[in-house]
Amino acid sequence: MTYKEVLFFVGKCLTINYEKHNKNIVENELKTNHIDWDAVVKLSTAHYVFPALYCNLKRAGFLPYLPEELVNYMVHITDLNRARNQQIIAQAQEINALLVANGITPIFLKGTGNLLEGLYEDVGERMVGDIDFIFSKEDYTKTIEVLSNFGYTKVHDTTYDYPMFKHYPRLQKKGNIAAVEIHKELLLETYADEFHYNLVQKDPQLLGGVYVLSYENQLSLSIIAKQINDAGFYYKNIALRNAYDVFLLSKKTHAKTAFTKFDKLKTPLECFLASCYEIFNKPTSLEYLSSKETEAYLEVFNKQILNDGFRKKQYKTTKNKLFLKSRLKIVYKSLFDKAHRTWLLKRITDKSWQQEKLVQLGLKKPKPNA
Repeated sequence: MTYKEVLFFVGKCLTINYEKHNKNIVENELKTNHIDWDAVVKLSTAHYVFPALYCNLKRAGFLPYLPEELVNYMVHITDLNRARNQQIIAQAQEINALLVANGITPIFLKGTGNLLEGLYEDVGERMVGDIDFIFSKEDYTKTIEVLSNFGYTKVHDTTYDYPMFKHYPRLQKKGNIAAVEIHKELLLETYADEFHYNLVQKDPQLLGGVYVLSYENQLSLSIIAKQINDAGFYYKNIALRNAYDVFLLSKKTHAKTAFTKFDKLKTPLECFLASCYEIFNKPTSLEYLSSKETEAYLEVFNKQILNDGFRKKQYKTTKNKLFLKSRLKIVYKSLFDKAHRTWLLKRITDKSWQQEKLVQLGLKKPKPNA
């Protein structure tokens, strides 16, 4: 199977319990016994949808078509993920109770928010990293203090931190499974004026004493997390974990009109929606507003998934451009902002950082066991 064939096969598998035509296609493909399961496992793992793939195949009654050893492995991984997610839910509820008791109302975001609201039929489906939440900027300093007093400390114990625009450095607490990200913004600076706390706090959902975003804003943020914050709009690739969330949310809100309130964000969001429409084999709930921008985006997107060499070259070129842009941005900000200037001076005089860069440049050998 080619990369495109594997990607589209996994994409269709994630929709089989909602899209009858995809269920028929997938069953016929499974009956041929020509599925490259090693490639399927590799891709679905890389996209963090391996448990979701298993859960959908199980609900559709398709597990008998799979090798027994693979099914056993899927069960094991999904059981581990389900147990982890149950701990994340409990941790998020504990944080919510703590903050509410201190007069702070958090709105939970992304994967944790989806788990808390019950978006998935099985909590084992979604692979979640951190617990993300946002609240009014007035409560930002207070929240850091409350969590610090409750035993949360920085994941990376540094003496200085980069002045982050979006969120405070990640926090962790001994005995808890997930790190925490305290957000003051949802987006990078370029787009922060279009999608922010004042917008999402107008219509959050209160479920079981916990606030999560409205379905429309959840759908937008699921795309934004990939397209903007992870630069997917520049790479013109897809993250199936985000795409699967978008697909599920498109069954609860109207995706085609979810972005009409945006200006700068509209094109990046429409482009991701267009790629979801392709990968999931054209579900009506993911229909998008076609434009010159979306068609140009899809042209590169489709070329990348067809041509491995072009995809790798495009990724490397884009990564180098973004890296250079980010470094120039740091230097520029340090000229006009004291916090950035202080961080940069501490960074370049940091002996550990100097050692790391010399090793990366091949000018110095790494220390033994480093």
